[in-house]
Amino acid sequence: MAKTIFEQMGGTYEQQGDYFIPCLALPDEEQIEIGVWGQRHLRYIKQHHKVQYTNLLTSGKLNGYLADIDKQAEDMFFRLVKQMAEREGVTEQLKADNQMEWIACTNNIRSRATEIVNAEVIFV
Repeated sequence: MAKTIFEQMGGTYEQQGDYFIPCLALPDEEQIEIGVWGQRHLRYIKQHHKVQYTNLLTSGKLNGYLADIDKQAEDMFFRLVKQMAEREGVTEQLKADNQMEWIACTNNIRSRATEIVNAEVIFV
């Protein structure tokens, strides 16, 4: 007896009206909380690297990948902020002596560090 097309293809199908739709599911993936850097990279790859995003999503590796990017970016950000602050003399003493100048310098450093991390880790 001849097999139907559905038996030849394998898998399970659900009938919706006159059509048989395959029942597909993504592989199970450990749910890891993704920080701001990982979310930013996710938006970037969804818009600009659709194939990479789809491959990571369907293979069940997206969350692990984003968690790794998030950790790399966060480590790099804090390292850069610390190095720039030391190089530019933004210390606790400056904070005690002139809080407004300390805030301005710290915000400037954080802004520059954010730009560097975005350029080297997030938007690549």
